[in-house]
Amino acid sequence: MRVLQVLPALQSGGVERGTVEFAAALVQRGHESFVLSSGGSQTRHLETHGSTHIEMPVHRKSLASFGQIKPVRQLLRTIQPDIVHVRSRMPAWITYLAWKGLPKAERPGLVSTFHGMYSVNPYSAVMAKAQRIIAVSDCVKHYVLTNYKVQPSQLSVIQRGVDVAAFKDGQLNEAWKQRLFRQYPQFQGKRLLLLPGRITRWKGQLLFLEAIADILRTRADCHGLIVGGAEPGKERFLKELEQRRSELGLGPHVTFLGQRSDMTELYLLADLVCHMSTKPEPFGRTVTEALASGTPVAAFNRGGAAETLQACFPAGLVPPDDTQAFARKALALIGASEHHIVLPEKFRLDAQTTATLAVYDDLLASLPHDRP
Repeated sequence: MRVLQVLPALQSGGVERGTVEFAAALVQRGHESFVLSSGGSQTRHLETHGSTHIEMPVHRKSLASFGQIKPVRQLLRTIQPDIVHVRSRMPAWITYLAWKGLPKAERPGLVSTFHGMYSVNPYSAVMAKAQRIIAVSDCVKHYVLTNYKVQPSQLSVIQRGVDVAAFKDGQLNEAWKQRLFRQYPQFQGKRLLLLPGRITRWKGQLLFLEAIADILRTRADCHGLIVGGAEPGKERFLKELEQRRSELGLGPHVTFLGQRSDMTELYLLADLVCHMSTKPEPFGRTVTEALASGTPVAAFNRGGAAETLQACFPAGLVPPDDTQAFARKALALIGASEHHIVLPEKFRLDAQTTATLAVYDDLLASLPHDRP
């Protein structure tokens, strides 16, 4: 099977990482994998694992982007994919209009993934125009069925899988750890609480600071790590976070690590991973990655992150937005001698790949058999 995935760019987000991982899994199973995007830091990793990257400016949210419709249509004619899988709205519009302009007999199967609970408007509606639709969690499925004209038979729930082997459960690299402690000596001898996620208000960094302040009143041996970069336009919020850290007297107790490429090791090092988003997330990839590492997770009981914890580690659920309850939960979890973490098959990359290929096969079986 020849598969073309389309997304805005290949930078550091969860959708991007998931696309690269799925592309590698396709190649491992003997399929041809193509990815269309405007490029980015993960392009090399994508190509190293056997996929072909095609760079076009399909990321800009402007009318000028519709100038890419004809080039994308020509691309479809050139590579003749069996499946085109769109993962974001602006590239989806370009791809959909290019696809629509082909004779019906020449159109590949068109699949979309709702990676989020997009605002309900004509711009977002393109994600519901695909022939088959994937939702990354049950809450996203419910949102799509409630807000878009989609037949339930078109829609499948496929959780974003984790390559468990990549997280080296329990095998922390000692040399890496010593390098980190030399750079950040304040981590030594501390119980480390990790909040991963890009620097943006709804990811909950302000709530994390409040919770750390509460935790330190009971245990002085804790240290908070905020991991994630500040995207353009979010620098002001980072300064607000730094100011709030100072106001709470947390300067020696909370470290901003910025964007990191060693999340596997940080998950293994952490005593607890925290998920404190202030609105329901569609999935919560960091929750699954941390649990795959064998590290306990505390998260607010809502959205896709809660679905994951309910299935894998219900002991980590906390009432939404209650930082004092979060602090109590964190203290209980880091004080426990062991944790019962189970990662069901559906949260693993291999299961995601199998389920997605089943959607592709079902769609292809429904298309005209006289396609070129």
